[in-house]
Amino acid sequence: MRLPDFEAWAMFAAVVEHRSFTDAARAMSVSKATVSKAISRLEQHLDTSLFSRTSRRLALTESGRRLADHAARIMSEGVAAEEAARDEISELAGIVRLGAPMSFGLKKIAPVLADFMALHPAIVVDLHLSDERIDLVESGLDATLRIAAMPDSSLRARRLCDVMTHYVASPEYLDRKGRPTHPSQLSEHDCFLYTNIPNPETWRFSRAGGETVAVQPRPRMMSNSGDAMLAALRAGVGIARLPDFIVGEDLQNKTLEAILLDWPSPTVGLHLVTPPSRLRPARVDACLDYLAQALAP
Repeated sequence: MRLPDFEAWAMFAAVVEHRSFTDAARAMSVSKATVSKAISRLEQHLDTSLFSRTSRRLALTESGRRLADHAARIMSEGVAAEEAARDEISELAGIVRLGAPMSFGLKKIAPVLADFMALHPAIVVDLHLSDERIDLVESGLDATLRIAAMPDSSLRARRLCDVMTHYVASPEYLDRKGRPTHPSQLSEHDCFLYTNIPNPETWRFSRAGGETVAVQPRPRMMSNSGDAMLAALRAGVGIARLPDFIVGEDLQNKTLEAILLDWPSPTVGLHLVTPPSRLRPARVDACLDYLAQALAP
């Protein structure tokens, strides 16, 4: 059996990542000719073109797009294997690349990482905060935290805890507009919609006994950031559905009030998501274990 051309696969992954033969060669400290020959060798072995090349543009072919994720995994697992071997005989050191939602990352992840880095001064944390769904393989992250229902995929997802959400408004707004006692009454109210989720225009409720209700609230404000809604909420402009890590302090301080307590929003899981392979550098495992312990209920 002929062994795979691992060097060619790794160089293919590098060209995809850097979108340039020249930049990929520079990143790997080899010549552009070496990269070009490796890609040609791989194309010949696979009997297909991986790139469409012109004088101004380099683009993946359909075959190249289908194979890019495989190449990225081959590259990352090779790097992880070498790093794991080094980590076993030395102190934990190097870069850990993590992704997290913006608000949750600022409020919950950043303090945990500060403690972790204090314990491991040779580890560098590269933290990417975004409410957009991050492609773990394409972005080169070691792991990401997601607050969502996890669909079936090749990624590995570890549920850490539940994230509670609340329907909230300021006491002043509720005194002025009335306190809804049934979800259907939300049509009479101004509501804020968080848009970075599937179907943000529909709010689903359930209560003991199995009764469920789906309503389409009247939007007064729409945003892809829950934190951006807080000022308007506190000013008495409307009602929002937001997670505890955003509104928990306001609920404690009574600047915001929770409503529809008999109709709780379904809990959403906080997941630690990693690539399919179990092979990771020891520093990454140490960071993920620390996060899991700190964020567990």
